[in-house]
Amino acid sequence: MEVKIGIADSSRELIVNSTQSVEEVEEQARSAFEKGNSATFTLTDEKGRKYLIQSSKITYVEIGPADSRKVGFAPS
Repeated sequence: MEVKIGIADSSRELIVNSTQSVEEVEEQARSAFEKGNSATFTLTDEKGRKYLIQSSKITYVEIGPADSRKVGFAPS
């Protein structure tokens, strides 16, 4: 699953491919937002790396299926 996180004062978004379920990520995001500025949003990617993001800096969280990358050329 792919999670896109918008960060305040940054022109780029953070994109993480995670093995966590949609429900787990959504619950973690909601919990971080409800706790306020001192809370952190924790996300683990496919390789086991953890991302800790201060909830007050998050502008949005987009949760969806990972895009399948196509390799090759289409016939013309």
